Amino acid sequence: MSVDHWDTAPQERELPGTLREQHTPTPIADYGLLGDTRTAALVSAAGSMDWLCAPTFDGEPLFGALLGGPEAGRFLAGPVGPAPAISRRYRPNTATLETVWTAGNGRLTLTEAMIAEVAAELLPTTLLVRHLAAEGSPVRATVLFDPRLGEQHRRPNVRRGQDLVCSWGPLATSLGTSPTLDLEPGRPLTFDIVPGKPLTLVLALAYGEPLIHVDPRAAWDLVSRDEARWQAWTEEIDAAIPYRDAVVRSLLTLRLLTYSPSGAPVAAPTTSLPEHPGGIRNWDYRYAWPRDASIGVGAFLRAGKTQEAADFLGWLLHASRLERPHLPALLTLTGGHVPAERNLAEWPGYAGSSPVRTGNLAAGQHQLDGYGWVLDAAWAFVDSGRRLTSETWRAMRGFADLVAANWQEPDAGIWEIRGDAAQHVHSKVMAWLALDRALRIAATHRLSTRRRLRWESARTQIATQVRTNGYNASKNSYTRTYGSHDLDAALLVLPLTGLEEPGSARLAGTIDAVRKELSAGFPLLYRYPPGQDGLPGTEGAFLPCSFWLVQALAMTGQGQEAAALFEALLHKGSPLGLFSEELDPSSGILLGNFPQALTHSALVQAALALRDYPLPKP
Repeated sequence: MSVDHWDTAPQERELPGTLREQHTPTPIADYGLLGDTRTAALVSAAGSMDWLCAPTFDGEPLFGALLGGPEAGRFLAGPVGPAPAISRRYRPNTATLETVWTAGNGRLTLTEAMIAEVAAELLPTTLLVRHLAAEGSPVRATVLFDPRLGEQHRRPNVRRGQDLVCSWGPLATSLGTSPTLDLEPGRPLTFDIVPGKPLTLVLALAYGEPLIHVDPRAAWDLVSRDEARWQAWTEEIDAAIPYRDAVVRSLLTLRLLTYSPSGAPVAAPTTSLPEHPGGIRNWDYRYAWPRDASIGVGAFLRAGKTQEAADFLGWLLHASRLERPHLPALLTLTGGHVPAERNLAEWPGYAGSSPVRTGNLAAGQHQLDGYGWVLDAAWAFVDSGRRLTSETWRAMRGFADLVAANWQEPDAGIWEIRGDAAQHVHSKVMAWLALDRALRIAATHRLSTRRRLRWESARTQIATQVRTNGYNASKNSYTRTYGSHDLDAALLVLPLTGLEEPGSARLAGTIDAVRKELSAGFPLLYRYPPGQDGLPGTEGAFLPCSFWLVQALAMTGQGQEAAALFEALLHKGSPLGLFSEELDPSSGILLGNFPQALTHSALVQAALALRDYPLPKP
């Protein structure tokens, strides 16, 4: 293809327009997610890919400008100069992202996708396709390909063949373009995109394997096949689910955040996006929490997706094998120990929020509630008509045995407070749930009478203790810990457990007390009283808790109020329907790692509750 119409003269290092270093960070909500179920990228509405770890979610940043500034690398493809996006969307029922800008009399469209579960001949290559096309008049565009690997922003070894190849030991990328561009890493090029003469960029990434050349002229066929797979996948989702578009986008996001080689769901594709801008509440979420993953499994199962649940149980069986019956709070994507927490030197962080961390100290915590979530997911799998393998049931029995023997011990709780262990009421409720669900599974699986009696006895003891020590009569509510006056939004999951009957006055009182005392302004909730976690600074409203409130209201006969709350929450997400973990109640900006699997799981569960617990007909 001729490139006569391309002006590829190198530009000065002072970058034009959107390339200039910004003093105000790009809002978190401005980013879209691309993924291939092995790793994921965040792309701003300016067309700048500011985050991509290689070769997997928890690998080193290849493009890290989101947290490390321009020196940490990025991959930009978009218009030159001020050109706000006039339209941004995912193509319906796909993971393909489309951004449209206007410039003068022209329109420039960037369509991009990472190819998920690519054909066998392309594995194990990660493949990103970016396509710039103009309509109306020519549009001045720019491309900057600037990969910098890891903490030290290591520049690549570069060689040229059919493609531009960059390598760092076993990690290598190749960038092919059609028409051919004279690209160099770190050097921006500007040119006109002419209607009818688009630009296609194909980035391949491999680790310890040969890179595979993909002709950019044929790359869009791979995107079309990828879209067809996603569309077929989404067609299987129950058409009767309320707010189905939001549910489908959340399930697609959860699927993109599932590491397909092992079946491990990652909590988020990012580290250290702050809960408090400028503060230290910055954590690495690029790992798998069995608790959060189990909530996601429940969402998949209730939406009719059983394979994702089977894959998770397979991963959990493998990942927990060395420490069973102990269940780690979090694990790597391959089931290993999470690295020790450390700070990246001289990384400024998002909006000056440092330190930027890798690893997670919470991996060493005892979190009793995780057993309840895992056994609840296993029960949901069985309740859907499937049967646990003998090895999986053996593992679940081991978890239930541990809970029965150790439920009286204090733990770190669901919120991973970095302080002394305590008698968390939510943790005790989930211990009760673990034994209750184990006993339900046992109705269709083999279990000795002695074990059954031991589990039943412990379940009864937990219920008695929780009702005695975990309830505050003056507040008419269950509380955060035994004997305390503080509330905990995690207690909104009480209606899901069955510990209290749906018409229980204690249940209604707890829901009312939480929504009043932990309110961050309609429709938002804090997860516990702000400032009571031993860390400096504050945090935002916790979005999963607000979706749990929707679920609790629906399950206790307040469906109309639940639906109004749900609709208000949907407006708190990003323009692309993505949610982080938290949100600043005063400004409305998203906070924390993004997108957050737990929030999307809670969104799906809330929508399903609106389906399953409708208001009675008059």
